[in-house]
Amino acid sequence: MPRDRLLRRLPMASGLAVLLLAVGACVYRIDIQQGNLLEEDVIEQVELGMTRSQVQFLLGTPMISDSFHQDRWDYTYYFRRGRSRNIDQRWLIVFFEDDVVVRIDRDPTVFPIGR
Repeated sequence: MPRDRLLRRLPMASGLAVLLLAVGACVYRIDIQQGNLLEEDVIEQVELGMTRSQVQFLLGTPMISDSFHQDRWDYTYYFRRGRSRNIDQRWLIVFFEDDVVVRIDRDPTVFPIGR
């Protein structure tokens, strides 16, 4: 191919390269949601003295059920929207003794302890 023809096509090729780079930068990022999304009004229904089955009925299966800590259920929630750097994290821990709730720990910034 003659050099003159090649030089005439150079602006078109560089424009195409810029267009491909611009489109490549528009990458879609999915939302990441993990764990148990617990509403505050449901959490308020959990009371000391409830059985494991009652807690599971209200809150669902715990996200973390550790075999080394069988008397502790951890409910965690993590949400990150697409490209956002903001992360929504929450946690709730229910402690049992003899299959009965004896203590409830919450993330104080999201679920204020009113007991």
